[in-house]
Amino acid sequence: MIDMGMGNLRSVLEACERVGVRVQVTTKARDIETAKAVILPGVGAFGDGMAALRKHGLLDALHRHAVQEKKPLLGICLGMQLFAEVGEEHGVHEGLGYVKGRVVRLIPTEEGYRVPNMGWCDAAVVKPGVLFAKLRDGESFYFAHSYYLECADRQDVAATIQYSGRAIPAAIERENLLGVQFHPEKSQDVGLEVLDSFFRYLGGRAFS
Repeated sequence: MIDMGMGNLRSVLEACERVGVRVQVTTKARDIETAKAVILPGVGAFGDGMAALRKHGLLDALHRHAVQEKKPLLGICLGMQLFAEVGEEHGVHEGLGYVKGRVVRLIPTEEGYRVPNMGWCDAAVVKPGVLFAKLRDGESFYFAHSYYLECADRQDVAATIQYSGRAIPAAIERENLLGVQFHPEKSQDVGLEVLDSFFRYLGGRAFS
C-alpha cells in the first residue's frame, strides 16, 4: 500500500486486517517493483496526489507494475481518480493515464444534491467482475468527494450511483486495474466484502 501522506491510512490498514490480510505500507519504488499487487488510497486534491507520487519517485515503478506487467492495482477514492488521463481539480493536471477519461467536478442540477457528496449512496452494479462478485445490486457505500472519474469507455465502469439525475462511476474495472470512489474502510460490512473480494482475486491469480 502506497503512503501518499493524504488521508487516513490507518483505517484502510485496519480494514484489510479485518479481512485477514496484512499489508506493507511503503513510499519506495523497489517495494512496488517486487509487489504482487498494490493498493493506492488517498484523500485530497488530484494535483497534490500526483505531486506526492512524483516526490517519492514512484511513477515509473507504478507504470511497470500496472501497465507493463499488468499486476493488480486497486485505487481507493483519490487513488482511483489518479488512474485518469487528466484531473480538473484546481486547474488541469496530468494523471497516470491508465484509464481513458477525466476527473471532473460534481455539478448538481437538482435540489437536494450538494458538493461535496458526503454520505451513504446506493450503488448499481453494472459489471459484476471482481469487486462486486459477492454483493447484491443496490448495496450502500460511504462517499466523500467533490470530483469523479468520467470514463471515456463505459465498459470500464463496474458500478454507478445516481447523482442529480446522472449515473456517475462508483467503481471501475479494466483488466488488472480496479478502483472505488467510495471508502470501503468506512462502509461497514459491504466495504469489507469489496476488500475481501479483491484479496480473493489475488489469491486466484498466477504470479511470476
